[in-house]
Amino acid sequence: MDASFGNEENLLSFTRSSPSDHGRTVLNLVFQAAEIFSGMEEQVRETEARAQSMCKSAVERAQLAEKRTAVAEQARRALINDAGRKLEDASKALKNAQARIVAAEDKVTALEFRAQSAKHSCMRLNRRFFK
Repeated sequence: MDASFGNEENLLSFTRSSPSDHGRTVLNLVFQAAEIFSGMEEQVRETEARAQSMCKSAVERAQLAEKRTAVAEQARRALINDAGRKLEDASKALKNAQARIVAAEDKVTALEFRAQSAKHSCMRLNRRFFK
């Protein structure tokens, strides 16, 4: 054979085969196709199972995140409420302290007037007796 055509193994035979050979060939092709489809179905089932597992895991993680968010929000509200109460208490204490300071200042002023008055009274008495 000529080298430009390659070797004989690469050539197809176009001889006529018997009808029973055709049936066997078709049957073999059907079995091969069934095996391929069976393998594909198994891959699809495995992929679907993995996808379902991933979805379930994602849902569980999302639910856990929602619970954590709810707990954090509840803690935040409690802190804000507690801080508000403490701020109100501090404001009341400050007002009370300011009122006590004003009252103490008024007492000091009254005592200063009394002391001044007593001083003047003593000076008048001193003048009367020590003249």
